[in-house]
Amino acid sequence: MGKVRHVLGISGGKDSAALAIYMKSNYPDLDIEYYTSDTGRELDETYQLIDNLEVFLGKKILRLAAAENSPELPFDHFLKMYGGYLPSSNARWCTKKLKLDPFEKFVGNDPVISYVGIRGDEDREGYISKKSNIQSIFPFRKNIWSEDVAMKILSNDNIKNLSVLFDSILPVNSKTDRIKEILLTPISSSYSQPHKLNQLLDLGIKEFNQLVFAFLKSTNYPLATEELFPLVDNEDVLVRNDIFKILEDSGVGVPEYYKQIEFEVNGKKSSYARSRSGCFFCFYQQKIEWVWLYEQHPELYLKAMEYEKDGYTWAQDESLEELIKPERILRIKEEYIKRTERKKSSSPYLLDILSEAEGEGCASCFI
Repeated sequence: MGKVRHVLGISGGKDSAALAIYMKSNYPDLDIEYYTSDTGRELDETYQLIDNLEVFLGKKILRLAAAENSPELPFDHFLKMYGGYLPSSNARWCTKKLKLDPFEKFVGNDPVISYVGIRGDEDREGYISKKSNIQSIFPFRKNIWSEDVAMKILSNDNIKNLSVLFDSILPVNSKTDRIKEILLTPISSSYSQPHKLNQLLDLGIKEFNQLVFAFLKSTNYPLATEELFPLVDNEDVLVRNDIFKILEDSGVGVPEYYKQIEFEVNGKKSSYARSRSGCFFCFYQQKIEWVWLYEQHPELYLKAMEYEKDGYTWAQDESLEELIKPERILRIKEEYIKRTERKKSSSPYLLDILSEAEGEGCASCFI
């Protein structure tokens, strides 16, 4: 392997932006390459965030673009190639062509550590590259390691090797005795791997990280060649509130599309915003977010409408033309108010009442 590269993808959303700030502030000695994949169909606020980040980081964020030699914008180029077939949750060709392929071309065959901004209060893994030269690290989580690494180190077949490794790197005390006891307990139908992992992390994040880092020396993961890795000592767990604080305190600021805008329907007040970054016509948007786009950026909504033809629509159950009929907008807002009221009633401390499952659109594409 050659020299290990450290990379961090900026999706244009809050979490990846906060991670870039966090890594610069806490690990300034890491030579991180920052990049973003430009589809040509992002909101202006996304480009403003990237500009603000460059000022804070003191270095350029590399713009990756698919179909570089095409006279058309990247999304439009591939849409034509797919015969006008719009992407959807079942056919995410936009993810592969506009995000993943440019990223894998960017890193080539170099050993790469890729930092991913999945928060400590999110229950998802995100995209993990199948290329053996790319290793994902999650600094905001209690478990910074990817699922494939956790599975390998906690495999029942690895218990004997792990025991020897444990004795060679960790001191003997009551805490490590308990850690070793858990390590030696095989996974079974009544004792799952996630349960075992959580027990180990609850007992000692640093100790578990030291063990994983030592284990990686015997693998072909990029970190196998590194003598030191500062995130081994990282015990931070950052959640949604922390992300907004990082953005505000740094001066980079929160992207405008996250800021709630009030509206009133039949005497009831509520507010809406966008819950994700990504293309302005992202098919993962909820109906209320499409309404937000229509009312806040009508010119972009009309552009999104232009893509709908030959039976292809962004939402599977209705066209954008149907969605903005006055009676339909009214009904969407009414349903949204009811849903948010139910959420407030069932969980008064719930911070994110906009979406059932908050996401950053294509943020998961940043490996």
